[in-house]
Amino acid sequence: MFKLNNKVALVTGASRGIGKEIAKVISQAGAHVVCLARSEKKIKELSDSINNNNGSASYYCCDINDSKKFSEIIKSIVTKLGSLDILINNAGITRDSLLLRLSEENWDIVLDTNLKATFQSIKASLRPMFKNKFGRIINITSIVGLTGNQGQANYAASKSGLIGMSKSIAKEVASRGITINCIAPGWIETEMTNEISKDSKEDLIKKIPIGKIGEPKDIAYTVLFLASEEAKYITGQTITVDGGRIIN
Repeated sequence: MFKLNNKVALVTGASRGIGKEIAKVISQAGAHVVCLARSEKKIKELSDSINNNNGSASYYCCDINDSKKFSEIIKSIVTKLGSLDILINNAGITRDSLLLRLSEENWDIVLDTNLKATFQSIKASLRPMFKNKFGRIINITSIVGLTGNQGQANYAASKSGLIGMSKSIAKEVASRGITINCIAPGWIETEMTNEISKDSKEDLIKKIPIGKIGEPKDIAYTVLFLASEEAKYITGQTITVDGGRIIN
């Protein structure tokens, strides 16, 4: 079950955290993983690590806001590898601030990176998927896109927009053998959450019914399921992976 043999997958924001773990897990399932991020050093190290552990990987260095370069990379992937079967839009940023202090610049950069760049990524990837009549597109959103969060109006708007956009495009492409789904992580143990104080973490954990912060693998295995043949009848959905946080 959940095998991705002979599939080509592209993971954005693959240099660390959730994206890095996604790349590792789907490579273990048999996919050739194309790792994409701005840090060439980190994604080269990841690609080399996958290749040295009986996996198959390559990499490209790109800012996802550069739509022209991203489109060229998609064409290069298809030319070199024959197809693009799976797209995981994981790259994203935060610029947190209470609304009255939130600058227009920080509003724009979060919406551009988290929402507009994902729109451009999907648009560039659909043509080769149409040709093969197969595709799995998985967008990493956030529970903040479902619940909102104080000091994150820009981030919440971008992640909520991602959910609505995914549902809409899912309706457009379902007849072509392409599914589009979202995963909404709760608090996951990454470099970002490591910066939270011990007291804040303890308060946070009290709100999670399972009683602990999640791991990047929790998201990666959900990606693996949605990318697999076993999830072929699921599209336009958002799966929350949050230890029960939003039900509390």
